[in-house]
Amino acid sequence: MVVDSVEHIVIHPRRHKTEKLLPENGLLLVNPSEASECLRRLKLGGGEQRFLFNSDMVVGGNPLYFVAGPAIGAPMAALTLEKLIALEAKRVILVGWCGAISPTLQVGDIVVPGEALSGEGTSGYYSPDSAAPPDADLSAQIVKVFADHHLPVHRGCVWSTDAVYREDRRLLKKLCQENGVVAVDMEFSALCAVAAFRKMEFAAVLTVSDELWGDSWRPGFSKRNFMVQKQAALQVLLQHLARFGKK
Repeated sequence: MVVDSVEHIVIHPRRHKTEKLLPENGLLLVNPSEASECLRRLKLGGGEQRFLFNSDMVVGGNPLYFVAGPAIGAPMAALTLEKLIALEAKRVILVGWCGAISPTLQVGDIVVPGEALSGEGTSGYYSPDSAAPPDADLSAQIVKVFADHHLPVHRGCVWSTDAVYREDRRLLKKLCQENGVVAVDMEFSALCAVAAFRKMEFAAVLTVSDELWGDSWRPGFSKRNFMVQKQAALQVLLQHLARFGKK
């Protein structure tokens, strides 16, 4: 159910008077291992660690950008993005993993989603549209940067779910065939809805970690190609992060 007037909302995201404003651009890392390692490296490079309730955040780089995370699942990711927006983040890129629904994707492929489809319970409170898209301009900038670094990128629709242990192969096949869904994650559609509601720029870069389109589940979390590709994607984003959105 969508509440159509902010006057009836009980709790609003806000910046406390002791909290510093954020740089305009940042990454939101979903997974704890990636978030921990990226934050550690940024802090060792002179970055400033800042409080972010039950997540974490470091501001660093030259020019400045921020990295936040982890934030697993739609409710936690939405809660985190709301706080980042309250601290005046203008541009956020989700960095995460996804499962391939389409046989056009394999473990290690990099996906920059062009569309979202909600199978989670958070986005409906922000928008009646179950398919709020990511920011087209920011997504296009990311695709161009990856092309410049000779990293192939796949586009397509990503479906987000709250229940990874209830993914029915019949539903996944239908989503692929009828809705053009190529991959599944847990956060993307909810963050698209939050970003559209708050009128900020949001996009995502997801690395395929497992394949769900065959007769059985094929995990690839420990495969070398997955490890190499997700690290390469993160390095490219960090290298160009502060410049996204600049004309």
